Amino acid sequence: MRRTPAAIVSSAFFVAAPGTFAVLVPYWIGGWRMRDPFPDPVMIPLKALGAILALAGLAVVVSAFVRFVVEGLGTPIPVAPPDRLVVGGLYRYVRNPMYVALLAAVIGQAMIFGDPWLLGYAAVVAAVTYTFVRLYEEPNLRRRFGADYERYRARVPGWWPTVHPYRS
Repeated sequence: MRRTPAAIVSSAFFVAAPGTFAVLVPYWIGGWRMRDPFPDPVMIPLKALGAILALAGLAVVVSAFVRFVVEGLGTPIPVAPPDRLVVGGLYRYVRNPMYVALLAAVIGQAMIFGDPWLLGYAAVVAAVTYTFVRLYEEPNLRRRFGADYERYRARVPGWWPTVHPYRS
């Protein structure tokens, strides 16, 4: 796929998928109402850490989408996958930075708003995402990219970033 169409499709998908999972559903769950389940001395740093997680999550997702277009010449959408295995940028440290970032954004919102329901939602999203990756994405990447993916998979953790970047 060429870069311009990939960028347009990826932008629409960005609004539809991450926008739904990390913004719309959390809003539906808690209405973004502030709750203070702990005293102020605890809530202030908790909310600050939550804001950092949510903003960092957004930045990582944007970076991952751009990486798919620029490096992979495709999109993160399973029906329009990249032509090349994406192993640059944050993908050098963790195989699933987009999913990790989306979970961080939801957990960050739970901390900002003091909403335990969002933590439950994050747990459900994590389980569904992990299952999707194991049953669909990884087998598909093995078929499409063979030994290149296996080498990458052996050196880069799936869910917890490493401090040693992957070098292809």
